[in-house]
Amino acid sequence: MSAKDLELKQESRTAGEAGWHASRYNLFAKVPDSKMTAIANLFKGNCAEYTPIECYLLSVLEELDENHPIIERFAKRGIIAKFDERAALEVMGRGTCASSRGIGLTICPTMGCNFDCPYCFEDHFAGKMSPEVQDDVIALVKRMIEASHSSDIHVTWFGGEPLLAPEIIESLSGRLVELAEESGGEYSAGIITNGYLLTQEIVDMLERCKVKSCQVTIDGLGATHDATRYLAGGGPTFDRITSNLRNLKFPFRVSVRHNVHDGNHAEVDDLRSFIEKLAKESGNELHYYPAPVTGSNTADERGKQVGLLCESDASEIGVIQEAGRFATGRGHYCGAHNLWVVGIDASGNLQKCWEAVDKPEISFGTARDWDPTDPFGSASNADNLTMYLNTACPVPDEECRECIWLPTCVGGCPHKRLFGSRQCIAFRDDPESYVLALHARIGEDKDKAGDAETEE
Repeated sequence: MSAKDLELKQESRTAGEAGWHASRYNLFAKVPDSKMTAIANLFKGNCAEYTPIECYLLSVLEELDENHPIIERFAKRGIIAKFDERAALEVMGRGTCASSRGIGLTICPTMGCNFDCPYCFEDHFAGKMSPEVQDDVIALVKRMIEASHSSDIHVTWFGGEPLLAPEIIESLSGRLVELAEESGGEYSAGIITNGYLLTQEIVDMLERCKVKSCQVTIDGLGATHDATRYLAGGGPTFDRITSNLRNLKFPFRVSVRHNVHDGNHAEVDDLRSFIEKLAKESGNELHYYPAPVTGSNTADERGKQVGLLCESDASEIGVIQEAGRFATGRGHYCGAHNLWVVGIDASGNLQKCWEAVDKPEISFGTARDWDPTDPFGSASNADNLTMYLNTACPVPDEECRECIWLPTCVGGCPHKRLFGSRQCIAFRDDPESYVLALHARIGEDKDKAGDAETEE
């Protein structure tokens, strides 16, 4: 052996000695009718098939030579790492709290509603946003632009039922668009509406106001929907909402949400087919998605809470939801973990979650007074702000920090954690179903791309 060969041999290390290890966030599932194994990595946001030989090499990873060609392939897909992924999630979570990639506003022009859905998490009360509060909103956004050094603005119109006050949507939209343009930023908007008050005139107004997406809820077919989504004071709504979706021309995407509960989960497939047919007949871009109904203190107090899903059904719906939004792991759950994302009710109270916009007692400030350059000193109740921010990574729960699902759920909904109980992923004990749902999506992408190694 030459001196050079001896030197190379002495310098050679195993992958383990070089710091490589299997990711702590890998999920596995055997692919039916195949020798292949699907592995999803929740930190990287990747899912792919692996041969028995590749699975074996992964199992003995730390014994392989650090220059083994499989190392690069595994690392690219995220199923191995040479850093602490959980520590990285925690850094990402801290960074999210102050990152200013844009200003996010959930604006409620009214907290009133023309519906009285039994599972609604809100208390509704009459009244619309006054001109003075609208001025306060504009002044607040100006302060947020200056403090964040970000001029992009995204608005979600919410309520109550926002279309009870279309004139406020139109007025505020014009002023917000002007603010974004003056500062060199981009403006975008979406709306969450029950769909009952939609007309072509309203749709055209929303288009002028740069609304790019709309969410409408349908709870089932005909009487099934009408049993839970009825007018305040009583009265059916299914025929009118579906007529609007069929006969109006929408220049933007409409997501049709199905709040799945014990009384309508049997209609998931039928409602999906109905919406697909409605999209084809109307030429509108309608997209169906199911979402499990969760507990609501307000609904419980009303004494009219609909039956929640049993665990198996919740798991099935949850798998559909989560597989559809599979993405790179992150250190935050939602905008409640970001200083530059706020909810504004019709009175100008500021909240960190749209499930709290009807609860002024947990507001952290007002549009008139809150100054993001001094976010805690100018807050009327700084604790109501910090309690949401502090549920981001590092999650204040040792069980969550140790959980394999952490990159996906990041501790779950901050509002539910603070004011109810921690809500784990419904299928946390059935990871195989989730991986196979991801694997099915990869197969669909393969067919479209003609690529034998398509990855999510």
